[in-house]
Amino acid sequence: MSKGYTIARLERRGETFEILVNPDNALKYKMGERIPVSKIIVYEEVYKDAKKGIRVREGTLKKVFGTTDFMKIAETILREGVVHVTAEQRRKLMEDKKKQIIDFIAKNTIDPRTNLPHPPQRIELAVEEAGAQIDPFKDAKEQALKIIEKLRPILPIKMGVLKFKIRLPADIAARAYGIVKSMGKITREQWGKDGSWTSIVEVPTGLHVDLIDRLNKISSGRVEVVQLES
Repeated sequence: MSKGYTIARLERRGETFEILVNPDNALKYKMGERIPVSKIIVYEEVYKDAKKGIRVREGTLKKVFGTTDFMKIAETILREGVVHVTAEQRRKLMEDKKKQIIDFIAKNTIDPRTNLPHPPQRIELAVEEAGAQIDPFKDAKEQALKIIEKLRPILPIKMGVLKFKIRLPADIAARAYGIVKSMGKITREQWGKDGSWTSIVEVPTGLHVDLIDRLNKISSGRVEVVQLES
């Protein structure tokens, strides 16, 4: 297989489906860019094993995807499957994500002894010393929060916290609960008779804007957020 190709793979109903794709365009698509599938595909064929050239039978495609239309199947594989990144892509993704994490930590934490921020270089050394694992595909801010905890034995570090009262309407409360829990600390909560959810949440400085934006999107602006005195 040419170095200019990579594989997108989807496993469904005990079957494996692979297509050959342009590595750069496929990665951009998976990272959220709107790119036509036709500009991602290298060859219009669905394989069971692309490296061996073993193709999937039409009957299997029809059974699993409900169609034999290649573009529709390719779109499903790209959307729901995994794209193999090249070594160079992974290296760059790791570098970019690491920089985002270090920048976030540098901007949102201080040395409690001096009340001054740590230099990014010092944070980077501490991250390496802590052996923190970085996932190039996960959100930088959420990873940074976990990494900060690992840095505490190595680096005196403190993060600012903002306190909010959040009320979510019943129809989105269950879905939004997971978002709130992943981005803040719920200190008090109450479920209303109408299914609404009210809580007091402590959110790390630097995450509160993202949290409010995400809650506004899934609730179409119906979330109530009030900042409280910390």
